[in-house]
Amino acid sequence: MKPGDPIILGNRSAAYMRISLFLKHRSPIASEYRQLSGLDMTTLAELALKDAEKLMSLQNDAVRSYILKANALILLERYEMARDIILSGLQVDPSSNILQASLRNLERMPSSLIRTRGHDRLERTDDFDCTLCLKLLYEPITTPCGHSFCRSCLFQTMDRSNKCPLCRTVLFISPRTCAISVTLNNIIQRIFPQEYAERRSEQDSLINFGNDLIPLFVMDVVIPCQKFPLHIFEPRYRLMVRRIMEGNHRMGMVIRDPATDAIADFACEVEITECEPLPDGRFVLEIESRRRFRILRSWDQDGYRMAEVEWVQDIPPRDATDREDLQELTNNAAAHARSWLSTVKASTRDRRKLEAIYNVEAMMPNPQDPERFSFWLATLSNRRPSERLELLRIRDTAERIRRGLIYLGAESPGCRVQ
Repeated sequence: MKPGDPIILGNRSAAYMRISLFLKHRSPIASEYRQLSGLDMTTLAELALKDAEKLMSLQNDAVRSYILKANALILLERYEMARDIILSGLQVDPSSNILQASLRNLERMPSSLIRTRGHDRLERTDDFDCTLCLKLLYEPITTPCGHSFCRSCLFQTMDRSNKCPLCRTVLFISPRTCAISVTLNNIIQRIFPQEYAERRSEQDSLINFGNDLIPLFVMDVVIPCQKFPLHIFEPRYRLMVRRIMEGNHRMGMVIRDPATDAIADFACEVEITECEPLPDGRFVLEIESRRRFRILRSWDQDGYRMAEVEWVQDIPPRDATDREDLQELTNNAAAHARSWLSTVKASTRDRRKLEAIYNVEAMMPNPQDPERFSFWLATLSNRRPSERLELLRIRDTAERIRRGLIYLGAESPGCRVQ
């Protein structure tokens, strides 16, 4: 049989979709116990769509090609295009039960997911209106998929789902870090100054973005001030990384807590500073850990975990005396850390280990930031995951510094471990 044979194209398209559906509905828990390697669900759905389109070009009067293409488009969440293909297929075979059932399923979906051509005309004539509140755009944000919404409207919808309200593209953006569309905002203010002022007055009393949403990479306990490489080969994480790189380049790293057999309650946000895609779909990443958070709730999405998080900081010193004591402890700990690093560098002959030591030393924060310094100090020693998790939970900066010094074997008067 030839590679372009209609039977091969149809069967391969169906096989791609079946694997894509399997990955989409595979629970994160199953993947955490038994890792998979291969293409992600979106890539498989795109391959299924290509085969279905080739089949349709060869047999445009065969209803199976319409069924395959419509199902692939639904997997890719291109619902409007899927609806058009279903209607075209019903013209070929009005009695097709599969196409009729697919059309009924699409019609049950919220109208915002399936935009008709009449709605498209409305968008073109109301370019400066938010499609969520139907008012003039205020502090507009343009998503990676190209749609613009009011800043507050978008993040109210993201309380329920981190997908674009129009095209359902998964979004990894935060109300605290996502910039407004400056050009669009300036145009609106220039053309509609009075109405924009009214919108500003209306929104000033309503701003409340709530908590942030973040995708989770379940692997190990990471604490702030770490830098390391990461090899992405699992299908679910390939998809997650592709989506992250379209957004803010950030995710959370968390461990399954052995005590509860569930993901831990505290984790750390990391930023992808370098991303090298490989020809087979894998990624090689450079990661830097940023800040810690507490997980309020988590759920499954396309095979990986999402979480609503609350950012956590240490409890500040009560008065000036406590602040001075904390700063003195931090300065002494910094002096000991420098001495310790110098000793280690002098005794190390391995080039790779020496390079790692220099990298850690380069990440040393200013001692004027005791909280961040306390985490960096803890990275100098190789601790068990349970100990690192406890460091994330501690909200006493001085206690974390003392533990870091103890981990280095620094219980001496010169380091003022109290």
